[in-house]
Amino acid sequence: MLKFYFLFLLACVSINNSRKGEKEYSTGLSPQYVYSLPSRKLVVLQLRSIFIKYKSKPFCEKLLSWVKSSNCAKVIVLSSSHSYHRNDLQLCSTPFRYLLTPSLQKSVQNQIKCLNWEEMEKSPCIPEIDDSEFCIRIPGGGITKTLYDESCSEEIPMAVLLKFVSEGDNIPDAFGLVEYLNEWLQIIKPHCDDPKASALPWKMPSSWRLLFGSGLPPALF
Repeated sequence: MLKFYFLFLLACVSINNSRKGEKEYSTGLSPQYVYSLPSRKLVVLQLRSIFIKYKSKPFCEKLLSWVKSSNCAKVIVLSSSHSYHRNDLQLCSTPFRYLLTPSLQKSVQNQIKCLNWEEMEKSPCIPEIDDSEFCIRIPGGGITKTLYDESCSEEIPMAVLLKFVSEGDNIPDAFGLVEYLNEWLQIIKPHCDDPKASALPWKMPSSWRLLFGSGLPPALF
């Protein structure tokens, strides 16, 4: 599974989140990380780099082929969309949205309804055309739409959870999205019956400390 990713993603250099102290700076060249939690039968794939030109679609095909061959119970994509593309209705509601493929909808729809989540609305396929047909659009979502469309066609049980975000420091958005996921899957159990009652003990990756660099040199002032 892991070998083919280097054919599609640009290499990157960053802190190695799996090490502490001085060792965390020694490696970190992988454009993706794979984490597993066997006790929960959970595998997480994190993409940390951009795609080589024209390689995003072959990547999606390879990934979904692996998903099918591995008989994954369900696939959950955490993503985002440009906040400035929201319509008036979306501006007045929660910034979180979800999508379910037909093959997953049957088994989890009741759970999702109990959470009172809002499904991603359809919008004009061509925004500038008044009589354009309506479809699902995820501006700024990268490969999310391709993964969702292909999973619908291939009958892969997939859920897409996303948040409308703006450019800049998206660390709060990342925590918000993973708590949104946790409302459903309960990966970390809340301390009381209300999953939103208190902050959950998520750990921030060490690489996020230098998200905007190390700051301006004091000698400038």
